[in-house]
Amino acid sequence: MTTSSELVNSPQDATPESLLALSKYLDLALDKGKSVVMMRHEVSVCSVYVGEPADEENPLARQGTIAAAVADEILELTRAGVNRIELEDQVYRFVRSFTHVAGVGAVVFGPA
Repeated sequence: MTTSSELVNSPQDATPESLLALSKYLDLALDKGKSVVMMRHEVSVCSVYVGEPADEENPLARQGTIAAAVADEILELTRAGVNRIELEDQVYRFVRSFTHVAGVGAVVFGPA
């Protein structure tokens, strides 16, 4: 089911809540050619933004928060580099990378 760059859920697999949360933000971002950026400002909560971390003229737009446990599971179920996730009938392709935004570590899910 999982390879180094691909994660595909078959119909009989239960979709993890963490991937459903990620897909919600990917829907917002990837259609616009933007990235999803997760940053942990608190121990138990991770903030989620849409935009481009390197674009200083257009600040990241905060979209919400997710529990740190959900963010951790997203990181467990995806890999650095190219990913492909199929949820129901939707296929998501993205590149997971890491950067710093204003001195805070950030995980970036960008268009592939």
